[in-house]
Order: sequence, then C-alpha cells, then structure tokens
Amino acid sequence: MNTNKKPFHKQDLNFVFGKRNYTFMFIGLAVIALGFILMSGGGSDDPNVFNPDIYNFQRIRLAPALVLIGFGVEVYAILLNPNKK
Repeated sequence: MNTNKKPFHKQDLNFVFGKRNYTFMFIGLAVIALGFILMSGGGSDDPNVFNPDIYNFQRIRLAPALVLIGFGVEVYAILLNPNKK
C-alpha cells in the first residue's frame, strides 16, 4: 500500500487556461452580450402598426458586427498561449 500521498495545497490547482486567457474570454463575453443587447427591442405594441425602427443601423449593422467581433475575441482567447508572456 502506497502512503506517499502529498497533502492537498491550493498551489496544486492547475487550470486549463491562464489568467490572460480568462481575461480575454470575459472581454469577449461582454462584447457578445453588448451586441445582443443592442439587437433587442424595436418591436411594436400593436401588431397592426409597423415600426421602422427594426431596420435601423444599430440592429442591422452594429449589433451583429459586435457579436462577430466578440466571437473572434473568444477564439483568440482560446488559442492564446498561456505560457507565453
């Protein structure tokens, strides 16, 4: 029976990604969330009335671009080498 077990220390925890990776992941998530927030709204309370705000620049161009940029930041965060300074 092997009784040479090391005691558990907090320093023994190894994460898959480094601190920079997680920082970029949170930035990417924030950009994606901002894109979806900007994409929301523009509806009408009355279904018989058309609201042209649904086709404004914010919802058609800006918000989807922010979502795609956020996904690009996420890919960069995953591929970033955590050991490189």
